[in-house]
Amino acid sequence: METRCLCLLLVCVLSLNHATADNGSVKKMKMQYTGMPLLKFQICVSCGYRRVFEEYSRVLTQRYPDIRIEGENFLPQPIYRHTASFLSVFKLALIGLIILGKDPFTFFHMETPGIWRWAQENKIYACMMVFFLSNMIENQCMSTGAFEITLNDVPVWSKLQSGHLPSMQQLVQILENEMKLSAHMDSLPHRRA
Repeated sequence: METRCLCLLLVCVLSLNHATADNGSVKKMKMQYTGMPLLKFQICVSCGYRRVFEEYSRVLTQRYPDIRIEGENFLPQPIYRHTASFLSVFKLALIGLIILGKDPFTFFHMETPGIWRWAQENKIYACMMVFFLSNMIENQCMSTGAFEITLNDVPVWSKLQSGHLPSMQQLVQILENEMKLSAHMDSLPHRRA
């Protein structure tokens, strides 16, 4: 019976993690679907930059109606994503074991540590502590601090390099310069080799 409960708990945790896993796909936030140039934002959603992206997109769409604007989450390195995914599963399994009152150390023929005995006596506090500490570490693993902007796949701003977000005036000036340069390059005659 005890083994069945542990197996059932493991299956539930793994299926929950599979249902909520990122699987490498990135949810795109499209603000406008028509137009010629593509202005792409890659942002750290967990840093709270989604609101900044939406505000910039609103202003830029009004100023440049022909620009197509897309935004997506800038994913951290795979090791950090996998660490966060593992912690998510481990957290749920640990909380499940605490709630069920099971001692995983006996399965490995180890002496039960004092913290596990404390967790069994204080289940609510232990579950809250595991949940919040794990979430804190997961957020640190998934947080990149990125606010990268490209215009037609040409980088125009990088918060990772500059250390700060562009002001709206800076972004408008950069876009004006890039569009003038692009228009100038398009007007040059093409040479044949």
